[in-house]
Amino acid sequence: MNTPTEPVDADTATGPVDADTAMEHVDVLIIGAGLSGVGAAYHLQSAFPRRGYAILEARDAIGGTWDLFRYPGVRSDSDMHTLGYRFRPWTMAKAIADGPAILDYVRDTARKAGIDRRIRFGHRAVRAEWSSRHARWTVEVARGGETVLMTAHFLYLCTGYYHYDAGYRPDFPGIGRFIGSVVHPQHWPADLDYTGKRVVVIGSGATAVTLVPAMTDRAAHVTMLQRSPTYVAARPSEDPIANRLRRLLGNRGAYPLTRWKNVLFGTVFYELSRRRPHLVKGLLRKAATRQLPPGYDVDTHFAPRYQPWDQRLCLAPDGDLFSAIRAGRASVRTDEIAEFTETGVRLRSGAELDADIVVTATGLRLLALGGMRLSVDGRDVTLSETMAYKGMMLSGVPNFAFTIGYTNASWTLKADLVGEYVVRLLRYLDAHGYDQCVPHNDDPTVTETPLLDFQAGYILRAIDEFPRAGSRAPWRLGMSYAHDVVNLRYGRVNDGAMCFSRRSTAREAVPRPA
Repeated sequence: MNTPTEPVDADTATGPVDADTAMEHVDVLIIGAGLSGVGAAYHLQSAFPRRGYAILEARDAIGGTWDLFRYPGVRSDSDMHTLGYRFRPWTMAKAIADGPAILDYVRDTARKAGIDRRIRFGHRAVRAEWSSRHARWTVEVARGGETVLMTAHFLYLCTGYYHYDAGYRPDFPGIGRFIGSVVHPQHWPADLDYTGKRVVVIGSGATAVTLVPAMTDRAAHVTMLQRSPTYVAARPSEDPIANRLRRLLGNRGAYPLTRWKNVLFGTVFYELSRRRPHLVKGLLRKAATRQLPPGYDVDTHFAPRYQPWDQRLCLAPDGDLFSAIRAGRASVRTDEIAEFTETGVRLRSGAELDADIVVTATGLRLLALGGMRLSVDGRDVTLSETMAYKGMMLSGVPNFAFTIGYTNASWTLKADLVGEYVVRLLRYLDAHGYDQCVPHNDDPTVTETPLLDFQAGYILRAIDEFPRAGSRAPWRLGMSYAHDVVNLRYGRVNDGAMCFSRRSTAREAVPRPA
């Protein structure tokens, strides 16, 4: 990797041809043009203006999650001062932003940086094979009805961790006999009219908590049907401190202060939740009680059996869910589904919920690496047999990185750090004349743990298909932004677990740091 490739043409995003294979070649190939992929490209081209790269995007638009989800009220469940990029301040008054505003932010970032001209839409990366002899990846790409091949020295996946094609929908008994409409939020029909309709939203996660108040603008009534409660906390949609700092210091001066303020607040609250769960549980219950009508059964509908942050905390901007309940436009029912009927849902308790529309906000289906298959020197990589290095690379897989964000904080906080670390890694390769870097776990005392230590159902259903984490650094997936800033931004690149080699010696013993 010590010899930079010819730069990609900014207007056509077409790289040079690999002399050995006659395939198009780029130095770095990014997979995914969502929030993470655009950020990765920005870090890369800022550090290496003349290094060739391209982005492959399976869909036909920039934005990933924020382009895919179109349901009513879709919004962030993190503040935009931390969900936004470190390098580009969020300047809108609302800190809890709606989906269209976030999509505009991502697309505008790509357009202003010229990243949009590097994106190949309708290109789905299917398989990638690494050759140590050539120190490069060969990537099989589905484009329309044909297959094309590209080569790259470094492969950088920003594909998220769920299926874009379909969400998770349980096999509810009798759902085929229901005569109304059944909708999953991941594929919301643009022509769905719920005016004056009775709506039942099945689920209690962030999507359901968003949908229920949003649909009360036109629906006759919206019921959130949950099997068990979730922690819901009201939070102002605007951050008054951030807005005041912006007036005093301007966007550039206020943004890092607000970002760190929110990081520190979130970290303190998370740590308090883990160390004093009963205290935090009590505080959340009291806050919900104050927001709900007098005599409301808080313990049935808003007091989960699990501890705070065993699953992600749901936000209600400006208390919108609680306001809808107080106004009588929405209600919560905690029960299990026995079966669907022609006109609604029959519950285990024997009660029935009449419905014209049922929304199955039942979660995501996890998908590791966007479904891409990997091979190293002719051997297929089984993800569950690999270990994640610093939560962003795979043991035994050279010149490869991926992005998985935090479960207890904004996704982009980690995505930005991964981008910075990849830049540091590429600079190290260049400075020392190496072509290959690969993490290896040679410590027999490191034991395996799940990659994501999180109890949400969508995680538990598929976590065994993902890489494993380790019991200690650098194999443990950290959930502390401050800790990761120290380690990823300033820690040693050559740390003993990361191994380096030149193409001529890629099959030989890899040098270790002294």
